[in-house]
This record gives sequence, structure tokens and C-alpha cells, in this order.
Amino acid sequence: MSHLPCFCYKGFGEEKRQELWYSQAVRIGDKIECSGQGGWNPETSEVHKSLSDEFDQAFKNVDLALRTAGGKGWCQVYKIHVYLTIIDDEAVEALVRNLRTWMPDHQPIMTAIGVNKLGLEGMRIEVEAVAHDPEGAVKHAAEKAAGSH
Repeated sequence: MSHLPCFCYKGFGEEKRQELWYSQAVRIGDKIECSGQGGWNPETSEVHKSLSDEFDQAFKNVDLALRTAGGKGWCQVYKIHVYLTIIDDEAVEALVRNLRTWMPDHQPIMTAIGVNKLGLEGMRIEVEAVAHDPEGAVKHAAEKAAGSH
């Protein structure tokens, strides 16, 4: 669907766009969907060794992907899918801490799924998010009409 605008952030996002032929986020009108974001450093592509740091970075990467697509980040997220290779007390604690940190004013719908393996070696968490961005949709439409996008 080449008519939908796709976005990739600098570093990891642009690298994976070329290497694996996918984007970090797509805008569909007033909705932004981001592909699964792991706990990788977007500049070096390295996955954090600490589980807690990996969770924190995955949530930062979701925010980065949403903002790169013109959104406001986690404050607009209404739906989350979390994929985990480890579901234990430490993982649940890190997940809840990040949900409360990034969305202190709302509680989105969420599904958490246990899996055997994720896309990059060493990954233990991957987060997909969907955000509602009506203001960004209007701005994006105006930019498209003006020919600046």
C-alpha cells in the first residue's frame, strides 16, 4: 500500500528499512501504528543487556517512532501489544513501571503475549503501539496538499 506514508527514525530505523525492507511507523489518517520496538539503542542497534534497561529503551523507541511519524508520543496511545520471551516478576514490574511512566493519565488496552524468540538476537521484549492523532492528521493532510511531504 504505497499510498500510506511510512516513517523511520535515524540510525536503527533507517538501517533496518534498507536491510530488512520495513518501516518503523505508518500513518493511516488520524491513526499512527508503529512496528514492534525492542530495547535496542537506536544509534548503535545494540540490545540492552539489563532486562529493566531493555524495557525502558523499548518504550523510548515507541515514543521515538510515534514522534517521527508526526505524533505526540505515548499520550496518544490507545492500544498496545507486548511480546515477551520472559514473563516473570521482573518483567511484569518493568512493564508496569513503563506504562505508568509513559501514560500517567490514561490506561490503554493491552495484550501481552509470551513468545519463544524475537527478531533480533538477545531481545526479550517487543512493543507495538497504535496512537490516535487527529491534529497530526490535519497537519499531514495540509502538508501533503501543499506538496511538502
